[in-house]
Amino acid sequence: MDTLPVPVRVLPSIESPVYAFDPDRKQYYSTKILRYIVNSHSDSALRTIGITAVDLFIPILTYVFGEAQLDGKAAIVSGARLKQEYYGLKPDKRLYVERLFKELMHELGHTFGLTHCDLSYCVMHLSNNVIGIDKKTAAFCENHKDQLINKLKELEIPYGK
Repeated sequence: MDTLPVPVRVLPSIESPVYAFDPDRKQYYSTKILRYIVNSHSDSALRTIGITAVDLFIPILTYVFGEAQLDGKAAIVSGARLKQEYYGLKPDKRLYVERLFKELMHELGHTFGLTHCDLSYCVMHLSNNVIGIDKKTAAFCENHKDQLINKLKELEIPYGK
């Protein structure tokens, strides 16, 4: 299973999350954005994930690619540091989309209760930089795949194999 076999609905864009901006860091506090997502999109959606172009942080880290509620309803992913241009390199749309997809799968995995994986190829492997993201696949290892399938069954969500 390389994707989550669940229906997807795209919601309208929202304004830039100025409420989460930290002027000292010149970044956006991801937990505040996550809280906004939870409070404003708690409708019938199974999960809600926000995608932003702003650079995210949490106080104990310099930056994060995303954040999710473990076994919760929401997540946020930033594309800011996933772009080659961020590192002074020429744009590579294919690589950007691949990185973004891996991070979306990773954070969505957390919302289904999956924790980080020791296997470097698993999408649930912790990546501290884009090199780590590039090294892993977009797929769940067998253990995490089984955990995800069991969680979907528990939620009475049909899944494909």
